Amino acid sequence: MSNLPVIPYSTTIHVKDTCLCLHAQRAARALARRFDTALKPTGLTNQQFSLMMALNRPEPPPMGPVARLLAMDRTTLTAALKPLSARGLVTIEPDPKDKRGKRLKLTPEGMAALASAVPIWRATHALVEAGLTSSPDQLRQGLIEVSA
Repeated sequence: MSNLPVIPYSTTIHVKDTCLCLHAQRAARALARRFDTALKPTGLTNQQFSLMMALNRPEPPPMGPVARLLAMDRTTLTAALKPLSARGLVTIEPDPKDKRGKRLKLTPEGMAALASAVPIWRATHALVEAGLTSSPDQLRQGLIEVSA
């Protein structure tokens, strides 16, 4: 009764073995778990660490460039900022040059939290790189090319 096409199991195996998207997702989840575990004593997740690091600039950045750097839309960035703002780690202030825009700033407490997380990130990152059998620089370059 069903006229649905049959996809051979060999196709499933081929996708499992070759799909760049699947392998990138699996690697991203594994890295996220590893960094979340390492950063847990600081009270930050890997996403929060990356977001706060993106705010560590000489001048508080507008939302747009931060969203682009993190490959997020502004709505997702706003949601990610809420717990950091509620904890007093980040402030969201009007842009003095454009009242419609917002600037994102680390508070002194946020800077202290980020400073406590950096040595943990460095150690964890070094372990991840040391465990690679291929060049970390080539891997980074390939990921940059895919995300461009």
